[in-house]
Amino acid sequence: MENIIACNLGSYRQFGANAYAHLAEIGLTNVEIGVPSAESVNEVQSNLNAHGLTATSLLGRCDIQSETVVSDFQPTLEIADQMGVKIIFASVHAGDTDRNAVYDRLRAIGENAEPSGIKVCLETHPDLIHNGDIALETMQAVNHPNICVNFDTGNVYYYNHNVTAVSEVQKVIPHVGAVHLKDTNGGYRTWHFPALGEGVVDFKAVFQTLNDAGFYGPFTMELEGIEGETVDEAGIQARVADSLQHLKNIGVI
Repeated sequence: MENIIACNLGSYRQFGANAYAHLAEIGLTNVEIGVPSAESVNEVQSNLNAHGLTATSLLGRCDIQSETVVSDFQPTLEIADQMGVKIIFASVHAGDTDRNAVYDRLRAIGENAEPSGIKVCLETHPDLIHNGDIALETMQAVNHPNICVNFDTGNVYYYNHNVTAVSEVQKVIPHVGAVHLKDTNGGYRTWHFPALGEGVVDFKAVFQTLNDAGFYGPFTMELEGIEGETVDEAGIQARVADSLQHLKNIGVI
């Protein structure tokens, strides 16, 4: 099987207007985009089609602390289903909310996602998914096949000490539904996310670990840059192209 490689449009920062054209130019056909409004779905689909692109995941909002989150999330599921997108990315933070209530809400969202075959993938963020151990605890407590982990290869370093992407992903392999490809200098709480291949993440080993377990994507490049840098549009596009080239160089595409 071939790995599914995508790009999060946020990687283009303020230069998103030309993102689709650039992705088509470098031969990357999959994207992660925000959930469009119900009124704009057809327009978004037409725009994607015009550039030969497919949305492989949607960025959804999921306020798990809200008592109405299950019903609030339903339109997101419906739009994803309408678009034929099977992965919804969501960042969830339990805060002071009772964990059992949080788990129940996530399970209910999973129940709603199941008929459409959609996986709701929770980002590697505090306080439910920020490392392998915590993510595993959350997944086991929710215990629903349509609630999964979005494993972020950079965030595990950002939020933790003394970890590697490979060691952390190994802990949650059965629960990984999507992956964000992000490199880092490895610093704790350090905003240093360069082009893939310029940091400490062993992407070849990450892919090998997941491929061996039967996971082939989507692997979505999320290139968040380096704090304090000034980069023009050409620089941003070069970072995307260089990151894609790194994946080719290590033989995962």
